[in-house]
Order: sequence, then structure tokens, then C-alpha cells
Amino acid sequence: MKKGLLLLIAFFCITSAQSQVLISLLFGDKLNSPFLEFGLDGGVNFSTISNMETSGTEVGFNLGFYFDIRSKKNPAWMINTGVIVKSPMGAHGLPVYSLGDANLDNTFAGGKVDREIRYFNVPILIKYQFKNNIYLKTGPQLGLLAKAFDKFHKDYNGDDVEYKHNIRDQIHVIDAGIALGAGYHMNIGNGLNMTVQYYYGLVPVMKGDGPVQYNRSLYVTAGLPIGRGKAARKKAEKEAELNRVILPEEEAPKPGN
Repeated sequence: MKKGLLLLIAFFCITSAQSQVLISLLFGDKLNSPFLEFGLDGGVNFSTISNMETSGTEVGFNLGFYFDIRSKKNPAWMINTGVIVKSPMGAHGLPVYSLGDANLDNTFAGGKVDREIRYFNVPILIKYQFKNNIYLKTGPQLGLLAKAFDKFHKDYNGDDVEYKHNIRDQIHVIDAGIALGAGYHMNIGNGLNMTVQYYYGLVPVMKGDGPVQYNRSLYVTAGLPIGRGKAARKKAEKEAELNRVILPEEEAPKPGN
């Protein structure tokens, strides 16, 4: 089981979102139990980078999978973890800078730049579920850099001209910080869980000299347990089979009676 779980996590990290959904639908019931909830979550995040001149927040979409590992002594307490496979951060509306190419510099002069930094994020949070289905969670979040680029934009007669400039070598590979969230779990065990979560980065984003900058991001997500109902039905069927009582057949009447 442990080996299969590791293979599943690796599969999630290297495949597309479509594969993630498919594998979850196939194996979700195998990963759910009374003390373990597995599911998919995704939504929108609003990101900025501190100490940077910008005109607003960068909006991105996130998608991942989660595990809620409940305490057997007190099920209200749990560890909330998983992988946010698609998780862009960054900043919106940066000043245009020189690309070292006269044609590109002339093309995008007076335009704008949006910075997008994509990570594989792994939150490791302590979560507490109240009796009214509201929950709070907090803890560290670690990020592994996947891609980073600046998108140069310029409007020409109503058409948006775009150029992507790769800046991955300027970004630290590891990101880390603190996450704090709150949410509501509808129909615990089978229903959606809605979360608002804030990420406060503690590791500088950029390499080299200059102002120290950190990631900041607000997540609004919805999570859905996968295969939980199927797992519960299987458990009930097993218990019914074990508890079934086979009554002895009535003795046949003896001859002459």
C-alpha cells in the first residue's frame, strides 16, 4: 500500500491535470477510510510579490489533491496535506524593462509585464474541525519551482501582443512560508469543503542583490472527496457479511411420527 501510494504521488507530480482527475476517480475509494479522507481540490488564487512596484494582483488557477489524516484519539484534529500540482504565483503590472533586444524593447515600450512563477506546493497543516463543520488550519507550506517567466504585453489596435521571457534562473528553486486558512465542510465525508487560505512566504523569491521580495497569495478553493461513498458502501457490505447469522436447518421429522 505504501509503495502504491508513493507511485500515485509521483504520477500526480509529473502528469497533467486530466490524468490527476482520472487516477483519483479510479483509486479514490482505496485511499479513503474513517481516519483518512482523500480528494481533489482547486480554485483561484490572487498573488503579489512584496517590495515590488506593481499595479495589482496576479490571478491564477490552482489544482491539486489533498489528504486529511484524522487523529484516532480525537477525530476533530487532523493533518491536512497533499500537493498543489498547479499553483501559479507572481505579480501583475510590473514596469517594462530592457530585454537586451532593440526590436523587442521598441515593441513593448509603454506596455506592461506580468510575472508568473509556478510551483509544486506541499502544505503540511494542522487542522481542527468544529462540531458546526467549520474548520481552521495552519502550518508550513513548501514549494518546488517548476517554471517562471515574465509576460510582456502591448496593445496594438485592439490586439494584445505578448512575449514570454524565461526568468527561471533568477528565481530560488525552493519556496517556503506559513499558510493560514478557514473553511466549511458540507456533509462531512461526502460533501464539498470550501476554503479561504492565505500564504505568507518567508524565503526570498529572487536571487542576487536588490530588494528582498516574498510571495504572498490568497487561495479560494473547493475540495471534493473522491470515492468516499463507495468506500463506505464496501465497508458496510463487509460488516454485513461478517455479521450474517446462518440459522441451522430444522430437523426433518422422524419416520413414524
